[in-house]
Parts: sequence; structure tokens; C-alpha cells
Amino acid sequence: MTAASHAAAAGGFALEHAAGVPEALEYLKRSQIDAVVICFPLPEYTAMDALEELQRADGDVPLLLWDPCIQLQDAVRLIRSGAREVFGADAESQQVAGAIGDAIDDRRSRTCDCGEAGEETWRRILVGSSQPFQEVVRMVRLVGSRRSTVLITGETGTGKEMVARALHLAGPRGRLPMVSVCCSALPENLLEAELFGHVRGAFTGAINQRVGRFEQANGSTLFLDEIGDMPLDLQAKLLRVLQEREFQRLGSSETIRVDVRVVAATNADLLERVRQGRFREDLYYRLNVVPIHLPPLRGRAGDVAALADHFMRKICHSEDLPPRQISREALSRLSAHSWPGNVRQLENSVERAIVLSGTRITLYPSDFPMDGHGPRRATAGAGASFIQVPDDGLDFEQTVGQIARGILEQALRKTNGNKKMAADLLRLKRTTLAAKLRSLETSELDLAGLAPDFVHCA
Repeated sequence: MTAASHAAAAGGFALEHAAGVPEALEYLKRSQIDAVVICFPLPEYTAMDALEELQRADGDVPLLLWDPCIQLQDAVRLIRSGAREVFGADAESQQVAGAIGDAIDDRRSRTCDCGEAGEETWRRILVGSSQPFQEVVRMVRLVGSRRSTVLITGETGTGKEMVARALHLAGPRGRLPMVSVCCSALPENLLEAELFGHVRGAFTGAINQRVGRFEQANGSTLFLDEIGDMPLDLQAKLLRVLQEREFQRLGSSETIRVDVRVVAATNADLLERVRQGRFREDLYYRLNVVPIHLPPLRGRAGDVAALADHFMRKICHSEDLPPRQISREALSRLSAHSWPGNVRQLENSVERAIVLSGTRITLYPSDFPMDGHGPRRATAGAGASFIQVPDDGLDFEQTVGQIARGILEQALRKTNGNKKMAADLLRLKRTTLAAKLRSLETSELDLAGLAPDFVHCA
């Protein structure tokens, strides 16, 4: 098996095998190819020749090269010429598979067909029109084309990487792929090698030279996720790169200069970490040149419907499914939810609803179980408000109706659809319960999980 075959098996990708560059060019002409892995040696082609030939055929498809005999200076030249990744003999299948997956995701985010024709590409990936989110959009528009370092803060799952990608695409650096590193995913010695690269023998296990992420991002954007988890010793080296725009690979005395725009993100309170001695104060101020704070989803409830629709269309497109729609009642339920996991949780909920709904075209409230984190419920004697009003407001009638609907659904579930028992449970007359069900359009209540006798009872 080739390196591409092993990586495809490890990543679960469908693989089309081309015997050489001419065959690969034919595939690009007649098929939708998400990424190309070029494995060497190739007859009659150098790595640069193959790269240039494939770039001419499709300038957008990510190109990854695997060459067991590659030299460091050649790898650098290939990356600067547009190669997405260059792997040597020590590359493992999982590493190559991860790089392929990242390349495909990047391409799909750039070519997303949502949004209006002619709309700025970066704006399409920032979904939302609420007042708090408009401030984020305004900041991206102002600083996207600059080289200024940006620090994105916000709770986990609010979409910090999407904002980083929008910043990247909003300027001239968007013509090259954005390079990403999660600072909490690797131990200190491996993270340093990941950022700055290393020469052969720099440390145990460094059997080949490696180009670091800073070098790969030359002329582009480097996204440092979870920057608050970076070890202190490495913070000092990062500070020098931000100030001087130069660094040295591990084990080398050669100084390398780069033109990299750095965007960092964290869900931590960095000033508190500075006070605790866990984060360098000088690095904090060097990163926080332009701060962008992402509001939690509960603070931008007006965007929930648009986000849910965006995720639904994206998932249906990626899974090659027919278009779906979300019922008005389901959207009301989603908008009233507190979403402790923010945008990421909403996306997961939409994906789960699509998967579990089978071939149904319309998604109903029963397709969105809320995992016990719905609107805050009032308890006996509670004096505080149990619904938070977001800064951009809410639809009062819709929200009250959703709460009432949820209470009725719970009571009917507990009594297996018996209206008499449900009325007793809610301290209502049976006729009052029936009237409320009619006023809330019982045909669109969450009937899927109720006992059959509820559906038919008078």
C-alpha cells in the first residue's frame, strides 16, 4: 500500500488511485476531488514539476506531498510554492490522515455555497445578525486586512476558530491556507517542535528534519488555539517571534525570518492567569493588540434560528442528503434553550436530529432532545426571573408559548398521553387542558414520543 492508501484507510476517506500526474489531471477534470496526495518517487516528475502541473489544473484543490527522500530546503520551497503539507519518511498514517482532513475542511469552508451571490466570502461563515454579533462582524471587517495580532476570547464552543478563519479570509493572506495549532494538545517539547520545526537529531525521535508551523504560515495566518495553556518557557520564545518576526529551528543556529499574521484564541481569563503567574504579562499585551470577544449563544438568542438553518444545510450538503426544514415549533424550542455548549452544541444537536429523523424532510421538537438544559424553570417560592432576556430582545408570545408547550409535553409524557391524569398533574380541569392544547396547535406538539392513545384520544 502507498502512503496515501494507509492515510485514506486511517481517516476513512474514499481514495481514487492515479498511476501518475497525467492520470491525476484526468481525475481533476472529470471528478470532484477534495484533496490530492502526491507520493514520490514519480516517473519523469520532480516534486516541484508535479506541484505546478496540478496547480495549473485546479488552483483550489489542496496538494499534499509525501517524499521519503525530501530535504528540508526543498520542503520549504514547496510549501512556499503552495503545497499544503510536505511529509518525509517518518510521517505516520494518522498524521497524514489528520492533515488531509484539515485540508478538506478548509477548502469546504472557503467554497461554502451558502449566502448570497457576490457576498464577501468571510462574511458567509459568520452567521448571525443580532446586535452583539454585529460587533464581532464589524471588528473582522476593520482588522481583517491588517497584520495586527488579534486575541479572540469567549466561552468554549462559541466559534472562535470560525472568527479566526474569517479574519484570515478578509485580507490578502486568504489566498493561502490558514495554519492552525492547538496549544493544549501537545506536551511542551513537541509543541515547540510543532511551532518552530527541528533539524535531524534535535531530540530523541527527531530522525528527520521538519518544517514548523510558523514557517508553513509564512505569508499567511497562524491560528494559536487555547493559547492560555501554552507552557511558560515556550511563551518567552513566542514573544520573541511576535516582536522580531524571526526564530530558530530546534537544534539549529540558523535564523529564519517570516511574515506571519498571528491570531490567538482562549476561553480562559488571561489577566487572571497573569496574576497567578501562569501567563506572561508582556505576552498578554503583545497578543491583545486587537481584542475580539465572542458572546455566548444565550446572549444572542436571535441568531439561533439562522445558525440552525445554516448547520442543517451544511450537514445535508456534506452528507449528500435532500434538503430538510425545521418546523416553527422546533425553532421556538431551540431559541428558548440556554445552550451551555454554545454554537458547537447547537451544531451537534442539528446533526443528531438529521441523523435520527431518518428520511423525514421536516424536523420537529421531538428531534431535539435538550439534555436537561432547557429554559430555566420556576420553582415554588422563587423570586428571581427564570428566563434571561438577551441584549437583542426576544419574542414574548413565542417564548411563553414554548414554555407552556414544554410543560404540556412533559405532563403528557409522564402520563403516557392520558389527558385526565395530565390535567390532574398540572392542577387543571380536563377541559382547560384540552383548550390549551387546541390553542397551542396540538397537531404540531411533540407527538412522536407519546403513547398512541394520546394521538387518538378525544
